[in-house]
Amino acid sequence: MSSEKDIDFVLRTVEKRDIRFVRLWFSDVLGNLKSFAISPEELEEAFEEGIGFDGSAVDGFASLEESDMLAFPDPSTFALLPWRPSESGVARVFCDIYTPAREPFEGDPRRCLKNVFTRAEEQGFVPNVGPKMEYFYFDNDLDPVPLDNAGYFDLTPMDTANDLRRQTTLTLEKMSIPVQYSYHAAGPSQNGVELRFTEAVSCADNIMTARLVIKQEASTQGMYASFMPKPITTAPGSAMFLYQSLLDHDGENLFWAPKEEHEAHLSELAQHYIAGILKYAPEFTLVTNPTVNSYKRFISTGEVPTHATWGRKNRSALVRIPAHKPGKHIATRIELRSPDPTANPYLALAATIAAGLKGIEEGLPLPEEAAGGERLPHTLGEAVDRFESSELMREVLGDHIFDYLVREKRAEWYEYCTAVTDWEREHYYGGF
Repeated sequence: MSSEKDIDFVLRTVEKRDIRFVRLWFSDVLGNLKSFAISPEELEEAFEEGIGFDGSAVDGFASLEESDMLAFPDPSTFALLPWRPSESGVARVFCDIYTPAREPFEGDPRRCLKNVFTRAEEQGFVPNVGPKMEYFYFDNDLDPVPLDNAGYFDLTPMDTANDLRRQTTLTLEKMSIPVQYSYHAAGPSQNGVELRFTEAVSCADNIMTARLVIKQEASTQGMYASFMPKPITTAPGSAMFLYQSLLDHDGENLFWAPKEEHEAHLSELAQHYIAGILKYAPEFTLVTNPTVNSYKRFISTGEVPTHATWGRKNRSALVRIPAHKPGKHIATRIELRSPDPTANPYLALAATIAAGLKGIEEGLPLPEEAAGGERLPHTLGEAVDRFESSELMREVLGDHIFDYLVREKRAEWYEYCTAVTDWEREHYYGGF
């Protein structure tokens, strides 16, 4: 299951660094981080035989009748938790989930992304992704009142988050997750962090880790970090931009082309990839924007995509092509602007990369820049309908995850539609 060299390194590190708890991490279908701890003595056995746990307790995993699951740690993801004491330390390792028959469990989102990655590799592509996540800091977990009025990239004495961003960056880097930059985003109390690009599965692991670290560091300062896409009506929403490119096995960027071939330096392969994303975006929107609140962000502000278009300068495009730096071919990439930070990163990357690969497979032509484009779903209900009729999404996610998402998200939409809100009481309670 794993390379012997990696396993030896982990076992030696555990002994040398006095690690007393090893946390096994994995994601449920909705993208919540799950964890249980084992002692270092059990780790060697975990690599060989997996560690059993009750899958029926995890959303979207298994019914009570078939509840037994095995977690196999992936030694390449081993990292110490820097916020725990160094004496009797704590480490974490991401796991792949298997059935008792040692078959990969098809409800495991990480496995789902690995499958897409493997398919890409077989075609000679290595999908690379760099995420940029936005979020808000508040001083409690109940009432989202902004703590500052700073704006995009502002550096002011009233930016209370300055030290918090610094500490978060240092913690992530101690866990070998390089941060490109962190900054104050456009909204009051809104912040952002951009992680360095890496291959797709590591990127999703890094997003899961970063979400926890951001919350963890905020909590130690008596603050609360929220990834809710639109917590404040009058403030901009939070995105999770995904910068994607395909490299070959030698690390050459397959998206780059000279300007003579394409005005935006896009190779034919890149053009097909973008066309695939534009074509299938209405079908994958449920995965990249999975909550009722996600759709409150999709308003025509010029910053948020509402249609499946591409462009260079245009930030309301679904796919933006960042300006090309002369001589830096490796930096040629696309910026997918629709996802938000409530998405399960494994499923969001699986769905969007698969859409791009499908565009290559079908040889789809790239439409004109900023041309019309299909409208993206406006509500969670609409997103479920488009997702449910998608053959590609069922194929990429597998029946287990696909059916679970349709069932859960339809129930969530029904619950929202039948809930009576403060807005309704304010407008209708005393009228008529």
